[in-house]
Amino acid sequence: MSTTPIHRAVLHDRYRAGASPLEVVDDVLARIASADSAGIFLHVETPSRLQERVRALPPFDPDLYPLWGLPFAIKDNIDLAGVPTTAACPAFVYAPKQSATVVERLMAAGALPIGKTNLDQFATGLVGVRTPHAVPRNAFDPTRVPGGSSSGSAVAVAKHLVTFSLGTDTAGSGRIPAALNNIVGLKPSVGLLPARGVVPACRTLDCVSVFAATVADAQTVLDCAAGYDELDAYSRRITPDEQPLTRIGVPRAVDLNFFGDSAAASAWQAAVAALSLCGVVTVPIDMSAFFAVARLLYEGPWVAERRAAVGRFMDEQPHALHPVTRSILDGASRYTAVDTFNAMYRLADLRRKAEQVFAPFDALAVPTAPIFPTLADLAADPIGPNSRLGTYTNFVNLLDLAAIAVPGPFRADGLPAGLTLIGRSGSDHALARLAARYFPASGGVAADRTAGKES
Repeated sequence: MSTTPIHRAVLHDRYRAGASPLEVVDDVLARIASADSAGIFLHVETPSRLQERVRALPPFDPDLYPLWGLPFAIKDNIDLAGVPTTAACPAFVYAPKQSATVVERLMAAGALPIGKTNLDQFATGLVGVRTPHAVPRNAFDPTRVPGGSSSGSAVAVAKHLVTFSLGTDTAGSGRIPAALNNIVGLKPSVGLLPARGVVPACRTLDCVSVFAATVADAQTVLDCAAGYDELDAYSRRITPDEQPLTRIGVPRAVDLNFFGDSAAASAWQAAVAALSLCGVVTVPIDMSAFFAVARLLYEGPWVAERRAAVGRFMDEQPHALHPVTRSILDGASRYTAVDTFNAMYRLADLRRKAEQVFAPFDALAVPTAPIFPTLADLAADPIGPNSRLGTYTNFVNLLDLAAIAVPGPFRADGLPAGLTLIGRSGSDHALARLAARYFPASGGVAADRTAGKES
């Protein structure tokens, strides 16, 4: 399999030199065929269909069409017209006549959809193994989890099969797999990217997310896809906050928990040191309120919102669900409407406390993934490692924050690590600018080291 990156700048230079997107499409299909991609893609477009898409492209003009000729993948809970959507549950399948709003916008910017990718079923999980299909293999170590729920989308980018991909993020699904595969994972402000045409997990919290090998590519995709959609009840008009981010809160020592993973702990210290080279000041903060919010997501009635998203299908075909997914959604029955309102009141109180802690800072920086579980770990305990992975991600959507996961210095065992920068709603561009400065300071370009250990 070719490990040559296919970043936007690389491909556009090729196009300027006279290359055709048909050549790129053929190359991408060859990469997918040689990558043992059974666990990555649930659907790959036919060569003839891709050729039709290429022929429909306008003349090359990257100013008018910033994503012109760029191959991308779509998580299979996001609609692509004429291609089945399953959310990794074959019995749930339907054939959308219209693409999701974000997909339409990306194609209008010149991007070429290559196929649909695997996920934790119904986007319920952070590990990437809760699928009835083959599990996507982690780009660095096939004995480790790929991260979820957007597992296939992240691995497709990490293995240089596509330039970028779409995932979704409700509790960290656009960040955890980025960290575990050494790529960028951009989780936008809630409502900045429309979710029309996306199978919901928690509709009030869901975000369409972006995976890319570089911050610049992720930012370009965000710019092309963002914008209000009046047909999406949860789409929002968000005013960008362009203030520079110079004072960064980081977890105090007592709030750092790597669950015995010393390699992750050391990598985090190196990541903070690299961040300090970016002209920012890092100050320890009390994370207690943020952790309390995180616990609400799975220990509170928001699991009932996940159950509502599946709806009648689970009532009629409970055994069509992955056993772990079904057991999680079954837990919704223990919550009442009173529990839900009490949890909303609790969240409001915690949000105010978190705002007070956040107030003196421009952004936060946290470890993205405090552990790096093996497949054997998940076979022995399907729930525990998943819960630990969400330690520093679960609170972000509930608190209406933006985030971007960026590769950092590698662990001592050669596995990827990184950090997540978190900002207030609307800070997406400012976060990306800081992430772009941090990326070189952290030790290099992700794409040059990604997939270096695949087998």
